[in-house]
Amino acid sequence: MATRKRPVNFSSTKLIFITILLLAITLANAAGLRETKMTIYLQGFSTGPNATVVAVAGIPGKHLSFTQFGTILVTDDPITETPDINSAQVGRAQGMYATASLDGINSQVSISILFTNTAYCGSILQIQGISKQFDNVRELSVVSGTGRFRYARGYVTFETYFVDKSSVYSVVRCNISVLHY
Repeated sequence: MATRKRPVNFSSTKLIFITILLLAITLANAAGLRETKMTIYLQGFSTGPNATVVAVAGIPGKHLSFTQFGTILVTDDPITETPDINSAQVGRAQGMYATASLDGINSQVSISILFTNTAYCGSILQIQGISKQFDNVRELSVVSGTGRFRYARGYVTFETYFVDKSSVYSVVRCNISVLHY
């Protein structure tokens, strides 16, 4: 005589999964998961001998521009505590932007915020995602971190604070909210 297998009770399986998930969250909080929020300012210079944002590649025969599809820019912007360029420097924003939409509206961002100030010296936050370049507020993901921000996850918003079109100088407010150990 063949033995019949008892059907799996999916509601019991879901209950076990939810219990394990809640336990993992509780353990993560007990292990010292912290939230850090801060506001910093990226100082971008796109022209002159000390340019910090430079177009390095694009479609042959096309003008390299942050609105031209296919343009890749690299950046090494100073980061300050306040919008004033003379305020204390807290780090550098180093990475790449690629204009990723045919209409030039979106760019793919991959930048690292390298902290040089006393509080977070040597720590890094890695930011990645699509930036809708002409939106007042652009939200991207914080996908990882090192040092004081080990295992960071969160988000960042970029808001254009100031633009001087004649000198191609801009200040971007960067609001960061991350969870980390």
